Amino acid sequence: MPWSIFLSGNHDKWLSSRQRALKKAGRAGRRPRLRADDLRRIERGLTRGPQALGYETSLWTSWRVAHLIEEECGVRYHASQAWRILRRLGWSCQRPAGRALERDEEKIRLWKQKRWPEIKKKPGKKAVPSSSSTKVD
Repeated sequence: MPWSIFLSGNHDKWLSSRQRALKKAGRAGRRPRLRADDLRRIERGLTRGPQALGYETSLWTSWRVAHLIEEECGVRYHASQAWRILRRLGWSCQRPAGRALERDEEKIRLWKQKRWPEIKKKPGKKAVPSSSSTKVD
């Protein structure tokens, strides 16, 4: 701002130009392609599970989430961007517990109670401590 405005008595003009300069520049970057109702549709699709899209397992991957977004909203995202949308919705990365379908909890409990104590290594009896100060006990 040139000093001539201030010196020529146009103080009000100078003040108003400062106010315009302090206004927000607006949003940086692109506008989001998904609206709030799109995010709600995505969340409903996530709760239905990936099997509703025709996948065999109930495991969500970022590629499957990207497919869901495209199916529900018509917007194509890369898997890495789909992960960002998941975080925005409050979803986190989870690993499924790898347990066999044939697992028998009762047999496991019995094994832990009876067999494990039999095969578990037990500490040996300690020898009488030495009176020597240089010998390690």
